Parts: sequence; structure tokens; C-alpha cells
Amino acid sequence: MSHPVVPPFGVLHVCMGNICRSPMAERLTVVAARDLVGDKADDLLYVHSAGTGGWHAGDPMDASAARQVRSRGGDPDGFAARRLRGEHVDAADLVLTATAEQQQFVLSLRPDAAGRTFVLGEFGRLLGGAGRLLGGAAAVDPPFSPTPDAVHARGVALVEAVEGVRGGRPPRPGDDLDDPWGRGDRYFSRVADEIEQAVRPLVAALLS
Repeated sequence: MSHPVVPPFGVLHVCMGNICRSPMAERLTVVAARDLVGDKADDLLYVHSAGTGGWHAGDPMDASAARQVRSRGGDPDGFAARRLRGEHVDAADLVLTATAEQQQFVLSLRPDAAGRTFVLGEFGRLLGGAGRLLGGAAAVDPPFSPTPDAVHARGVALVEAVEGVRGGRPPRPGDDLDDPWGRGDRYFSRVADEIEQAVRPLVAALLS
């Protein structure tokens, strides 16, 4: 008897134009995953992004954003911006937005996604508490093996735990990720640092 194929755990990053913040978050999530498990990451995680606006659809990543991705070991090539649609949310087990306003836009498309939609900074802030609820990866016996089935199950449990820690409270103003569009490389670097501070612990919780 054949077993159903479990898809990779889906992470959707959302910003406004899908040329700066969410593309950096997408590609830096991939970097973090490949740092842990190499090329196997592509079978374990499906990381994608979209923007709440549509005016940049089809455009490449902003040049300053691309420089940040490259400088941190990622590949910005082949990226094309797209406008967020409901089916993108449907394909995601976790939706991470740059701001609370974009979080509300996601929920206007798919209200049933509320329990798996967070501002990126909010998710990063709450993740530590969720990890303590789950007992942490070190408590797993036998040692965790990152297979698609195991990662998907762990990811779903992690999102549920973070939602439990959130407890219906709204994001904090400081959870929003500043828009670096039109700013200098130093500003982009600061935003990329903030992205990594959230996505690297997430990837570690999923894959290690």
C-alpha cells in the first residue's frame, strides 16, 4: 500500500512590492536551510514570496537587496516579483509578513489563515517561548532526522505552539520590518540582519 506524499513545509514571505524585504527573506531562509542540511533543504522546505501590491510583478529583486543576499551566501538570480494571491496563502504552512498591515491584507484574502500568519518580527519574538513549550530539539529521542514527513509535522506543531504563545494578542509596533526601498546599502544591511535574526532560529527549529 502506497503512502501519501507529504509536501515540503511551506513558508511564504510577504511584503508590499516583493522586490526588497520578502525576496531577501525568501532567499536568506534558503541560505539558512542549506547551511544546515545542504541541497536536501529543497526537499524539506518550500520557501516563496509575494507582494501585496502588483506594480512590480515580473521585476527582478532590487539591486541593493540582491547585494545583501549575495553577501550572505545566497543567490538572487532568477527571482521575479509577483502579486499575492489567495492560492499562495493556501500553499503555505506558515505566512510571515513584513508588517502588521500586510498581515491584515493576507487575512482579507484568507481569513482562515489567521493561526498561521504572523509578522516576521513577531514570530521571531515568540519563537523562544514556543520552543520551550515543545521541549526543544534536544529532548527528541531518538535524534531528529530531517525527512519531509518529520519536518512537516514539526513545522505544523511549531506554528501551533507559536500561535498558542501569541494568545490572540496583536503584533507590537516594533515587530514591523522597515521598508528599505530607495535607501542605501547600510540600511538594507540592517534590514537583512533583522530578517536573519528571525529566519535562522526558525530554520534551526525546523531542521535540527
